Amino acid sequence: MAIKKIKQKKAKTKTPDKETAIEALKKIIDPELHIDIWTLGLIYDMPITKKDIHIKMTFTSPMCPFGPTLVENVKKGLEDAGFNKVAVEVVFSPPWQPTQEVMMMLGLA
Repeated sequence: MAIKKIKQKKAKTKTPDKETAIEALKKIIDPELHIDIWTLGLIYDMPITKKDIHIKMTFTSPMCPFGPTLVENVKKGLEDAGFNKVAVEVVFSPPWQPTQEVMMMLGLA
């Protein structure tokens, strides 16, 4: 009796792109302001090469006590979204300036 081999199709893994990264970043909430880091404008740049991403970001202040936690959450969130190598560079120039929309969300406008 011949054994019929069944070819299993490998699940195609979509290469993560900018939209994938943005959706992942929108899930990372600043623990003090309770708004996601994408909406807050903490992400300045995110060049993507294949499945690698380099995040250039800032904090709401240079003395942010949750800075290390935010960096780890960014790395984990983007790895979970399918990126292989996630590099995070924290910069403070230019300093973070909330948009009018964010100021309204915070009750400051």
